[in-house]
Formats: sequence, C-alpha cells, structure tokens
Amino acid sequence: MKTHELKIEPPYFQAVLDGRKRFEIRKNDRDFEVGDMLLLKEYDPVKEKYTGWELKVNVLYITDYAQQPGYVVMSIVKRELTAND
Repeated sequence: MKTHELKIEPPYFQAVLDGRKRFEIRKNDRDFEVGDMLLLKEYDPVKEKYTGWELKVNVLYITDYAQQPGYVVMSIVKRELTAND
C-alpha cells in the first residue's frame, strides 16, 4: 500500500467530504493500485495555496475504461479529515 498526496480544489474536496463524490479521475503517473491511500490536500487556486484541510481516502477499485489515455477512475471511501493550520 502506498500513500499519494494529491491537490484537490475546494468544490471537489467538499463533495468528497459530503460523500457525494466517491471517485477520483487522475492521470496514472503514480502507478495507483487498489488498497492505496490518497491524501487529498485542499488547494485554493485563486490564492495559490493550500487551505490546511486534508482528507484521507482508500482506493477500492480502479478502471481505465473509456478514459483518456493514461487516466484512471478510482473508487474511493473516506477515512479521516484533518486540518493543518
């Protein structure tokens, strides 16, 4: 199991936090695998900085079906929310 730190913009971060978004579509440049953990770090592109909020999720399933070349869809489940001020 690996841990991958990934930027995520506020609307998408909130959707994962609320449980409305249970997937991530990402370029597979990190060799994602089922069982990996994603550390989603909320990033504000307007202020060009991290907000301090982080969410840990587990990868349950991965597919590249009907995706752009090199991209995957990962089914995710929430683990833990933290704030780093």
